[in-house]
Amino acid sequence: MLEKVLIEVTQNELPLDLLLLSDPSEEVINEYIDQCVTFSATIDNKIVGALLLLKTRPKTMEIMNVSVYENYQNKGIGTKLIHKAIDYCRETNSKIIEIGTGNPGVIQMMLYQKCGFRIVGVELDYFRKNHKEKIFENGIECRDMIRMRMEL
Repeated sequence: MLEKVLIEVTQNELPLDLLLLSDPSEEVINEYIDQCVTFSATIDNKIVGALLLLKTRPKTMEIMNVSVYENYQNKGIGTKLIHKAIDYCRETNSKIIEIGTGNPGVIQMMLYQKCGFRIVGVELDYFRKNHKEKIFENGIECRDMIRMRMEL
């Protein structure tokens, strides 16, 4: 299946239900989506995954959202999206790429570390301060943002 996946920068509108898998707030997504470089993962012309990359500072980009539909997860699509974003950052002379995930996101942290990211900090109570409703993942309240970074 992985050989059938096409990863590309796209101008097409991404399905909101897909983006909500990574960020459960439509309001928060709307704050950054229009400023992002958008990557889509497609199989047979169907979008199955997406990644949104935002320039946050000179020479620094941040992955704001990486989402793959559940029935396509654990097949390497998220990894392919992240590697495409890393390549894009190198091509555009960025020096740092960052990503954040919630404290219960052990699987996400493992993926990001396998892709070369390192944990550089924790933003305490990030999700309580930036989301109106509590977010739970794996039965644990998502309170703190684990910040990760890769130097290119």
